[in-house]
Amino acid sequence: MTQLFIDADACPVKAEAEKVATRHRVKMYVVSNGGLRPSQNPLVDTVIVPDGPDVADMWIAERCGVGDVVVTGDIPLAAKCVEAGAQVLKHNGEALTAANIGNVLATRDLMADLRAADPFRQGGGKGFTKADRSRFLDALERALRAAKTTK
Repeated sequence: MTQLFIDADACPVKAEAEKVATRHRVKMYVVSNGGLRPSQNPLVDTVIVPDGPDVADMWIAERCGVGDVVVTGDIPLAAKCVEAGAQVLKHNGEALTAANIGNVLATRDLMADLRAADPFRQGGGKGFTKADRSRFLDALERALRAAKTTK
């Protein structure tokens, strides 16, 4: 049975994901190390993991697989989930796949090196827009439809 995993720390699309998961009657796991209000939706489990580096990521990576969908902005977690056979979406709807995850990881590492070498190159990037939210909703809808046919 298809499951939806949300890497919930700093995730701007939890409510949208819950609506789509409910429409598809898919179990959704909202995983974080705390600070979230649990949903009253019976299809949504709020999973609070212990504090520690990457504990929420490990929880998701150990449980996802073929036919599941993972929503995360964490590129190393995305790589593990893609390797496990799950479909992975970023919060803006961008799909991370076996075909592009290597380039995305390399770019992430390059940017980390550039920021470390130049303390003035810090910056938060662009903000999350309504268009990003719309792309995410469309991408999640398509991903869940596809995932339900593979599991």
